[in-house]
This record gives sequence, structure tokens and C-alpha cells, in this order.
Amino acid sequence: MAELIQTYAEVVRDAGGEEYTVHAYGEERVDGTWEGWLEFEPSGGSASRRTGRETTQPDRDALAYWASGLEPIYLDGAFARAS
Repeated sequence: MAELIQTYAEVVRDAGGEEYTVHAYGEERVDGTWEGWLEFEPSGGSASRRTGRETTQPDRDALAYWASGLEPIYLDGAFARAS
């Protein structure tokens, strides 16, 4: 089951100016490692967007550390990759 790892204070805006709140999620895999991805929740009526796997880490703590270091420029790039 996916777990919310972090919610970011920074928002991402699409080309139309709509704001999205960014969340990092993770889930433990069968082999015990954790994978992480980003989800973008719109402030208006648009659909949410989600990236594919952005990282694989050895444990949940490592995933949380990865998520804590993401800069706004990374979030912008991830938004462009999200569907």
C-alpha cells in the first residue's frame, strides 16, 4: 500500500496558471526496497497527475531522505513527465 512520504510547500503551475500541490509517495516492493513517485493534486477541477517511478531506495528512511532533498526545479521537471 502506498504511503505519503512528504507534501511540499512549493506549488507547481501548469501553462494555464493552475496550481498543483506536490506529494511524494512510496511503496515497499517485494524485495524490501522502496520505490517513490510524485503526485500533483490540482487546486481546481483538473485531474491529478502522477509520475512513474522516480527512485528506488533501500528502505523507507532512505526514500524520505531522497524526498526531502528535491528542489523546485526537480518538481517542475517531474510535472512535465507526469501523466
